[in-house]
Amino acid sequence: MERRRVALAGVTTALVGFASSSAVVLAGLQAAGASPAQAASGLVALCLTQALGMLWLAQRTKLPVVLAWSTPGAALLAAGTAPDGGWPAAVGAFAIAGVLIVLTGLWPALARAVGAIPATIAQAMLAGVLVALCLAPVRALVDQPLDILPIVLVWLVLIRFAPTWASPAAFAVGLIVLGVEAALHGGVNGPLLPALEPVVPSFTWQAAVGIALPLYVVTMASQNVPGSAVLASYGYRVPWRESMVVTGVGTLAGAPFGGHAINLAAITAALAASPDTHPDPSQRWRAVRVSALLYLVLAALSTALTTLVGVAPGVLAAVAGLALLPTLASSLRAAMAEEGGRIPPVITFVVAASGISVLGVGAAFWALLAGLVAHVLLRRR
Repeated sequence: MERRRVALAGVTTALVGFASSSAVVLAGLQAAGASPAQAASGLVALCLTQALGMLWLAQRTKLPVVLAWSTPGAALLAAGTAPDGGWPAAVGAFAIAGVLIVLTGLWPALARAVGAIPATIAQAMLAGVLVALCLAPVRALVDQPLDILPIVLVWLVLIRFAPTWASPAAFAVGLIVLGVEAALHGGVNGPLLPALEPVVPSFTWQAAVGIALPLYVVTMASQNVPGSAVLASYGYRVPWRESMVVTGVGTLAGAPFGGHAINLAAITAALAASPDTHPDPSQRWRAVRVSALLYLVLAALSTALTTLVGVAPGVLAAVAGLALLPTLASSLRAAMAEEGGRIPPVITFVVAASGISVLGVGAAFWALLAGLVAHVLLRRR
């Protein structure tokens, strides 16, 4: 019975993690300049690196340390445009983010510098980035009502009664819609077997400033720090240094194949760490091992998923927007948490939502810069 509960928790963790945000990942990678084949390669790489990272950490620490790809980072990519230098420059930015994550584990001064960025500013930047993406279901509902309405209705019902499963269920309905569309229009056209598409990265200052730095900040502020807090709430102390090194090295290894970033899981971490997994806290790490093995299976299916999504890309955008609505809500709440200091987050939010690009650098960086300047100038002495 206990083994069955552990296995079920591991399977649930992987399925919820994959189904709730893989649409966001594909949208983000393609917005950053990836072809459909390169985006599929990125999804495969992310599944592989986080699976291997979980197997390593679970076996060494005997703790339920769940890893995930950076959903906020993927949303940041989806809200922007391809950098100068195209997809190779984006890949170079992913590698830089990986180096920064490794340094965070090895160099305490960098961790302190990131911790000095007000959480309200980081969350406001994320919220501003998410706005455009969360409008996609509204627009798609007008353009494709028969396709999108079932997805929205299922999401609404489950967000009321089973929030954890709302996004995976919307994703499942989206796959059904895509399958029907494929059947009506002559099937799918593209590869089905998994393949990694290596790209030689190029390094530009625009991509480093406009993609790598915001990607690193949102990954730390919206994934690694909350993920550590979730595990702490169940009585576990995250091996911070080793986790940062493992996820940073994993990000570096996946970058040439299109993987943008992996990190500590936040939401799905609770699925493996809770007492529902096993009454003995020292045995819950076994669910992480099951989850990692299932991610290896999901890696094999990722290319077929990407090919199916190509049948009707608007469905993907709608599913991604619905999946990000809870994140937008929590980001707005966190950004406005300090009643006496809301102007800097509001400035950050509107700059990020503007979608501007200056000197080839996207809005996320300028939003972060504007928010920090406003914070320094307006904070109470």
